[in-house]
Amino acid sequence: MSNIFASRQGDGEESWISVSDLMAGLMMVFLLIAVIYAKDAKQRAQNVTEIVNEWQDSELAIWAALKKEFEDDLPKWNAEIERESLTIRFLAPEVLFKKGKSDLEQRFQEILFDFMPRYIKLLHDKFIDEIKEVRIEGHTSSEWSKRVNETEAFILNMGLSQERTRTVLRFSMDIQDLKPLNPWMRKTVSANGLSSARLVIKNNIEDKKRSRRVEFTIRTKTKEAMFQILDKVAPAIEKRI
Repeated sequence: MSNIFASRQGDGEESWISVSDLMAGLMMVFLLIAVIYAKDAKQRAQNVTEIVNEWQDSELAIWAALKKEFEDDLPKWNAEIERESLTIRFLAPEVLFKKGKSDLEQRFQEILFDFMPRYIKLLHDKFIDEIKEVRIEGHTSSEWSKRVNETEAFILNMGLSQERTRTVLRFSMDIQDLKPLNPWMRKTVSANGLSSARLVIKNNIEDKKRSRRVEFTIRTKTKEAMFQILDKVAPAIEKRI
């Protein structure tokens, strides 16, 4: 059930679930919960509604703070911020890493030196009670040497994307201004290589440049609470369906 929050594809191009679609889906789930647990339906529905409202408020506040902090910088970084997933996405692969390498390019080092202290301090100082995890995600295209098959290319790109995210995290934790926050970062910030699992597809063709990207995604505690609720009722809902 947790994949209700995951990315989806539509009209041949990668897209992300909208807030309105998400809320419509949640309302359907709540209706099923009420039917299944009729005895305590009113109280259960109220509890879930409170969690949803808290999730909306906290994620809106985080998004607004990120937008205010980085709005003027995103164009010059060739980056974007996504409201629904609380993701800041860096999109210029030639600026990030050399092809097939995990060493940070000089320009990306400069960007991270500016971005990371502001990003981490904002989340730590203003939203520490709401943050479950900060995920550094590395994504690659499906390309590799023509001498290997698709499965081997995926595995090799997995290793490359993982090493790249570890390099980003290592560099960030070595920034002097972030040294005092290293203990919090060790508990909260993770490095995740996803290889070519989330390609950007446009008109049924892979956009290899946009597929090669680095993302910083925030997972909130209230969203995790909704995951837990959905996971608990999923077997009963699926049985009824």
